[in-house]
Amino acid sequence: MNRSLFGRLWPNATAVVLFAVFVFPVYWMFSTALKPTGDILSEDPVWFPTDITFEHFGTATGVDHFWTYVSNSLIVTVCAVVFSLVIALAGSFALARMRFRGRRGFIVGFMLAQMAPWEVMVIAIYMIVRDASMLNSLVPLTIFYMMMILPFTVLTLRSFVAAVPRELEEAAMVDGCTRVTAFRKVILPLLAPGLMSTSLFGFITAWNEFALVLVLNKDAGAQTLPLWVSSFRTAFGDDWGATMAASSLFAVPILVLFVFLQRKAVSGLTAGAVKG
Repeated sequence: MNRSLFGRLWPNATAVVLFAVFVFPVYWMFSTALKPTGDILSEDPVWFPTDITFEHFGTATGVDHFWTYVSNSLIVTVCAVVFSLVIALAGSFALARMRFRGRRGFIVGFMLAQMAPWEVMVIAIYMIVRDASMLNSLVPLTIFYMMMILPFTVLTLRSFVAAVPRELEEAAMVDGCTRVTAFRKVILPLLAPGLMSTSLFGFITAWNEFALVLVLNKDAGAQTLPLWVSSFRTAFGDDWGATMAASSLFAVPILVLFVFLQRKAVSGLTAGAVKG
């Protein structure tokens, strides 16, 4: 009886501890953004804000070019995710359904590209963009963010396409559909979990990227929100209230997106990890 009780309790207790460990930094970020400056700089930590203030949010959103940062981040992120999905749908279908020479090499190449740290290529990317006279432009950011997202998207969607029975596609083609129409009407609706999970992953990757925009775009009118979050450091020290407020606002779109896509995104990630 004791062993059975212990067997039920320890997984739940472990889950609670892990949940507290991962959630506490998020709670501290949001709570710090709502504290007065005196409580933030106090030697004794203030665990629960009593005098709630929104002053730091005003400071964070009152910087020059704030709405430009917001629009740039949305444009670059959404375009990179959409373009990567369009290309990945075609690539994943080819890798899952067609047999051609070099197919395994393509798959290995996508895996290697997924493992490669993009930061080590920043200098080479800068030289390419500089020689193309495209510094301080959103176009190179969109292209390189799409390239960062594409390997994971192709590999994940390939697993989903491979899991769809060929008979469904063949039956649609027997009924008069072309291969493209069969893909659009039969396979594409079944890829919804994979599309949700890869879209969420791609959005987080492009939304959080810092190194490339720091190197490529020195003009404030072409920068994105990660640089805005890091801009509250002055010669007199760090404005922790504004930094935490900016970080909180920066995290809100991802949290909202995850809440709406949570069920399909989780099922898509787990399914993509074991299929194909």
